[in-house]
Amino acid sequence: MLTKGAIYYTISIYIYLYKDEIIIMNYFDRYVSNSLAPSSNQSYFLSDEICTSRSFYRVKNGGKLEYSFVYSSIIYSTFADGSYSRANLRCDKWEIISLKALVVDGKTRDFSNPKIEREYQLTFDGKISREIEVEGEIYTDPMVINAEKDDYICLELDFRGEGKMPYFEENWIPTYRLIDGKWVESNRTPLSNMIGVRREVKHKIGFLGDSITEGIGTDKNSYEWWNAKIAELSGEENSYYNLGIGFGRADDIATDGIWLERAKHLDIVTLCAGVNDICQGFKADKIKDNLTKIVKILKKNDVRVILFTVPPFDYDEEKTRVWNEVNSYIVNELSEQAEIFDTVSIWGEDAPNQNRARYGGHPNAEGSLALANEFDKRKFF
Repeated sequence: MLTKGAIYYTISIYIYLYKDEIIIMNYFDRYVSNSLAPSSNQSYFLSDEICTSRSFYRVKNGGKLEYSFVYSSIIYSTFADGSYSRANLRCDKWEIISLKALVVDGKTRDFSNPKIEREYQLTFDGKISREIEVEGEIYTDPMVINAEKDDYICLELDFRGEGKMPYFEENWIPTYRLIDGKWVESNRTPLSNMIGVRREVKHKIGFLGDSITEGIGTDKNSYEWWNAKIAELSGEENSYYNLGIGFGRADDIATDGIWLERAKHLDIVTLCAGVNDICQGFKADKIKDNLTKIVKILKKNDVRVILFTVPPFDYDEEKTRVWNEVNSYIVNELSEQAEIFDTVSIWGEDAPNQNRARYGGHPNAEGSLALANEFDKRKFF
């Protein structure tokens, strides 16, 4: 029987062979995330050449596990003011020429010359190369990979573009391009949208939101962002999926595109959104409507929602008025539909300056740990 969410998008159907029987199942019901690396499609760059890149994702649970990696051509969220790239934009067709998974020692600090422990050639339906259509997403064939906790899986990608190529402008993990025979730090590469493994978990947990959820504010590749800390405190019986994207808006998530589609296949989702909507001048009623819509869609798909109050961000007077109205709505009305977690009491300054960010608009490592500790006290999962 197809499990929850298996019929949402035909592009999400995963076909595999088991004991000579063809099985059809949704990828996101078969695999769970095994990294807290943010790795969605935030925007696009232009390319018409063959390129080689490396992207490093820290492993959450170690051991010999069956892995499969996801790539797509669809932009998840609106970048900046939306004049360049918007949510649900379809990039042009592109091709994976070859994809390898390299297991890299977790103590590595020089990612231009990493210590590679093992190497695996990945395939697509038994073939090394694969085109990705404008409206499609693809998954690598299952591959058992031996990687210890806190090691890195480096995806070495040879790819060719034909125009718009998906990438993560505010990328927060190490990514490199091979240029003139040298590995040079660069974010111009498609990222795998999930580091998927097959294992039994108590809860599939996702963190849905903007750059605050992504981890900006902490050091790049530090994994000191608040959801990574929550994952540390909550143990290994769950899986954890970072769906945070810089500049992302509640207005983007509410379009019910690929970004929200990812969250529909989880058991529990924290939702921390609204800062960018306020900063881009959205009215309070619009933001309230979007948050309500997101919560209803997730609950309709049997997802338990933990809704964060909109964090402080050093708002001006008018934006503070909108912020207060939205947060009042979250606490007093949306609390009937979702569990509420208050960020303001942790990240805001003392009254009457609660709109000012105690740990920075993008919370630093100290602020992230403070929130994670308070969240853990509530024992949400």
